Amino acid sequence: MANTNPAENKMGTMPVGKLLFTMALPMMASMLFQALYNVVDSIYVAQLGQDALNAVSLALPLQNVMIAVGGGLGVGMNALLSRSLGEKKFENADRAANTTILLSILAAIIFALVGIFISRPFFALQTANENIIRYGTDYTSICLGVSIGIFLQFTAERMLQATGRTVLSMCTQVLGAIINMILDPILIFGMFGLPRLEVAGAAIATVTGQIVAAIVGLVLNVRLNHDIHLRPSMVRWHSWTVKEIFRVGLPSMLMMSVGSVTTFTMNKILLGFSEAATAVYGAYFKLQNFIFMPVFGLNNACVPIVSYNYGAARLDRLKQAVKYTICTAICIMTCGTLLFEFIPGILLGFFNPSGEMLSIGTVALRIVGIHFPLAGFCIIAGSVCQAIGNPFHSLVISVGRQILVLLPVAYLMSLTGNLNLVWFAFPVAEGMSLLLSSFFLRKTLKKANERMMEQ
Repeated sequence: MANTNPAENKMGTMPVGKLLFTMALPMMASMLFQALYNVVDSIYVAQLGQDALNAVSLALPLQNVMIAVGGGLGVGMNALLSRSLGEKKFENADRAANTTILLSILAAIIFALVGIFISRPFFALQTANENIIRYGTDYTSICLGVSIGIFLQFTAERMLQATGRTVLSMCTQVLGAIINMILDPILIFGMFGLPRLEVAGAAIATVTGQIVAAIVGLVLNVRLNHDIHLRPSMVRWHSWTVKEIFRVGLPSMLMMSVGSVTTFTMNKILLGFSEAATAVYGAYFKLQNFIFMPVFGLNNACVPIVSYNYGAARLDRLKQAVKYTICTAICIMTCGTLLFEFIPGILLGFFNPSGEMLSIGTVALRIVGIHFPLAGFCIIAGSVCQAIGNPFHSLVISVGRQILVLLPVAYLMSLTGNLNLVWFAFPVAEGMSLLLSSFFLRKTLKKANERMMEQ
């Protein structure tokens, strides 16, 4: 029998501006905290030398694939869960939550095997530097081998976000980040009588924080999230639910996995210039998190609002949410551009840079930072398409931007022998993404309007 829920969720009743603000603020804060601990990881690792920093940078493609799968499952569940609540189909919402737990466990098993057997060959494929290979193998074998924490953390947090409990979601993220930041120096450098584990210590700190955050997140859902019900008997395969989760989530996984291909290929291109260029690319990824993570937090708040009101056939609220979110995202990204343009040397200084790395990175950040405001619009537009049920639009945009434009342009520019020209591939690719995002967003909103008029 379907669950009953007489009180409508706040996503269908609270004024849109206030709703977005109250949901987004804690999520943006928690994402900033996530960005902080990612940067802190690299800052500590950089003290071990450029080889250690390069190892963590070269590990990004494997980590990004793992994050892509976890994030994609979360996106698929989030959209289905929120839409089901809007349609008052509470049994479907419960199935979405419980089935995603099973999918997360299965994903963790697969990535554990990848971490154990693929880590060393993966690094050996990228470099002959034995020090980097050793550091990288230590790091990824732990991060992927004990990935159960990150997958269940994604799932638990998205359940809270999908039902509007973003403050609780923030608490789990912040808790995991604090644990990681506390353990980082202790395990990396061997404090308080513990052995010096170096890069492996950073990995252990990361997975420990993720496991604790996952446990707390699941407990909060069981005790405080009354819109869904987690039951061991429902943590099982349900074909229709799995299909719906992957219908929206799979394009998101592929889209983020494309980023792994891009990172791997860019590392190969940059290694053709110097290892310092690759270190700059890794530092850039960490620094951009401070700019992009708040937008991703804003984005995560927008998706359940859009999905809920789409399910409830409330076009006016849906359009308001999209408008407010896009404007806020562009403002945040503009601030990021200003930081990259005016204080690139200060930002790079956190990573103990060599003179070569600082010289390369100062120019790189100023060039790459140009595209941030465009990216803000594209991120939100793609997620709105996903939330309404057109996930392949986002996939087309991502593949077009990275595979068809970014990498070819970067490669062609590398043939000139001028490293500075390679960085221009980022703003060029984002310009193409802007055109596609604008087209698909208009098309998606038009179809949503037609669907609601038919109801």
